[in-house]
Amino acid sequence: MRVLLIGANGYLGRFVAERLLADPAVQLTALGRGDDADVRFDLTTGSPGALTRFLDAVHPGVVINCAGATRGGARELIRHNTVAVATVCEALRRSGCGARLVHIGCSSEYGPSQPGSSTAEDAVPRPGGPYGVSKLAATELVLGSGLDAVVLRVFSPAGPGTPAGSPLGRLAEAMRRAMQSGDSDLKLGGLGVQRDFVDVRDVARAVHAASLSAAQGIINIGSGRAVRLRDAAAILARVAGYGGTLYELDGPPGGHIRPAIGHPRPDPDHHPTQVAFPYPDGCGSWQQADVRTARDRLGWRPRINLEESLADIWMEAACRI
Repeated sequence: MRVLLIGANGYLGRFVAERLLADPAVQLTALGRGDDADVRFDLTTGSPGALTRFLDAVHPGVVINCAGATRGGARELIRHNTVAVATVCEALRRSGCGARLVHIGCSSEYGPSQPGSSTAEDAVPRPGGPYGVSKLAATELVLGSGLDAVVLRVFSPAGPGTPAGSPLGRLAEAMRRAMQSGDSDLKLGGLGVQRDFVDVRDVARAVHAASLSAAQGIINIGSGRAVRLRDAAAILARVAGYGGTLYELDGPPGGHIRPAIGHPRPDPDHHPTQVAFPYPDGCGSWQQADVRTARDRLGWRPRINLEESLADIWMEAACRI
């Protein structure tokens, strides 16, 4: 099976590439903007016609799109997450390769959900920010393209390679700095947020399964369980061996501070100095995936628990100088 992987150097794409390379039946070609891509092509500036000529030459059976941007202004997000996908869809429509498209969406397309609920694929999407809007627009382009296509809506990925600027990455980095400097107190914001964390290696397994399946439409990829960020912080502190006090900052800066793990110091003049910020995904206080469709249509279930994901995040953070 010839597979064209777009975005192989990204956070998710690296693990998808590893998974595919482990399959002896897959002939993998990586397309991207970097020098190490098999084919250099910029989806934000390249024409559908140029991409079509490449597709006709390589003739892949599956195209997997892991490319995109998670940060930047609205124009940049639209260019990388929406215009780029429009180019892929148009090139596939023009090409004679007949490739199946596996596109990576995200849970930010749904926006905020009711606490305690599980979000299924038929939920009405109400993205709460430009990132979610740009990804939702891409999903609509894929679903309306007439192609053999599936969109995997990935919830909150975790595990090795987690960006240092992500909420879990910032939490690990703040803890590393506190331990390195001997600071026994951390002050963190947004610990009441609950998210559905799924290991990036399990996401790669889902992408592999989707590329082999005939499933179409939208499929949620998550753990099916919302975890409060303060609980994730407690797990991270345990695997890191951090014995200090983690203070939770309720509400906006300047709000009430309370200990989330550990015990407060008796010195009333002592103030914690480390601060991290809450989730920027526009999804409110709660997200939890309904993952029955992934089980039924892909035969996929998550295998890696959050403690293992956080241990890998910590291992990478601890190695930073």
